[in-house]
Order: sequence, then structure tokens, then C-alpha cells
Amino acid sequence: MTTKKDERPRKRKVDSDDLPEERKFSVGRIKEFFGEVKAEFSKITWPDRKVTVGSTGVVIVLVVVVSLYLGTVDLLIGKIVASILK
Repeated sequence: MTTKKDERPRKRKVDSDDLPEERKFSVGRIKEFFGEVKAEFSKITWPDRKVTVGSTGVVIVLVVVVSLYLGTVDLLIGKIVASILK
């Protein structure tokens, strides 16, 4: 028995009648979904402007610090490897 490397088992086509009621597609289910999304969004407590600006500043400072550190380490390791290979 020979099998091809590319052969994969084919997926069985699922008839919509085989699906449970909660998985069937309907416009009412889509409306229900978006209603639930709207209800969840109303529960979100968004930070005020001061907190957002402060957090953004912290992220920018950390990005600069980490990039300087990684750039320095990269430069040093490059010089060490270059001197070893000479």
C-alpha cells in the first residue's frame, strides 16, 4: 500500500441540520451577538486623559531605554566577534 506524502484526510462536509440549534446561522443570532457586545462595552471603565498620557510617557521612555541598551550590547558584541575573527 503506497501513500502519497501530500494526502490528508478530507474533512467531512457538515450539513446544517446536523448542527445543534445554538450553532446554526441566523440573523437573530447576529443581532443577539452585537447586543451582547454592546452590553460588554458599556461595562468597560476607560482611563481618563491624565492616566493615558502618563502611561504613554512611561512606554515611550522604556522603549528608548531598551533600544539604547540593545543597540549598545549589539555594538559591543559585534566588535568582540570582529576582533576574534581577525
